[in-house]
Amino acid sequence: MANIFDLFKKIESTSSSSEPISFIIAGLGNPGSKYTFTRHNAGFLALSFISQKENFSINRSKFSSLCTDVTFGGKRCLFMLPQTFMNNSGQAVKEAADFYKISSENILIIHDDISLDVGVMRIRRKGSDGGQKGMRSIIEHFGTDAFPRIKIGVGKKPHPEMELADWVLSSFPDNEKETLFSLFGNIHEAAKLVTEGKIDEAMNKYSR
Repeated sequence: MANIFDLFKKIESTSSSSEPISFIIAGLGNPGSKYTFTRHNAGFLALSFISQKENFSINRSKFSSLCTDVTFGGKRCLFMLPQTFMNNSGQAVKEAADFYKISSENILIIHDDISLDVGVMRIRRKGSDGGQKGMRSIIEHFGTDAFPRIKIGVGKKPHPEMELADWVLSSFPDNEKETLFSLFGNIHEAAKLVTEGKIDEAMNKYSR
């Protein structure tokens, strides 16, 4: 009898993994350990949290990214961490979207936003890049801004004269890391809702 149950599990597993990929979730950031806890890498950090909670690893090299495909929110999803550096994020996302023939409405982008305080998140169905260069690259490569996105607040520049690049490449102090990490549970749940096609519910429940 145990062998029969093992066979059922194997069939179920094979069936699930053979489902076509129909959704992409991309977290934006810069590759390299020196960037790990910088403000620009909030998207990378959020996807790392989701992967740990869902018990999978994002470690396959493909589409100029580290990626993996798993079932999430009822769909077979490609999780991506583009390795092209932030300003060329669109190259990696477009490679994957063209390969799997996925439209922009089924591509969730998770990225940092300097207009929001640390610990604040916003969910949008579409919109401009808002000055975020990774998002700008994605919009340029696809020719549309119709991407659902989760924006993660990383705080405004402390001084207007400070260079933007210096700010987004600065590391979070410990107290802000704690605030940021406490948000990742909500990002996890919101991403699942968006993948399930419940973006309005996600916006109503988690946008602040």
